[in-house]
Amino acid sequence: MISYAPLWRTMKQRGVSTYVLISQYGFSRGTLDRLKQTRNVTTNTLDDLCRILDCEIWDVIEYIPNTKKD
Repeated sequence: MISYAPLWRTMKQRGVSTYVLISQYGFSRGTLDRLKQTRNVTTNTLDDLCRILDCEIWDVIEYIPNTKKD
């Protein structure tokens, strides 16, 4: 599973709010909602976040292995 928990920590460290992403960088509320619900987003969105926050990809997402056996 992909988690966006690092994103929220990085945003707080950089002083960037969701309001700033919407008003200054043109992020849609839908995209932010997808991130909050840990749903799929495009790699372009991840690239934009890394550029805006001046960070690496692991500052935005992390992989958490699924422990359930299929």
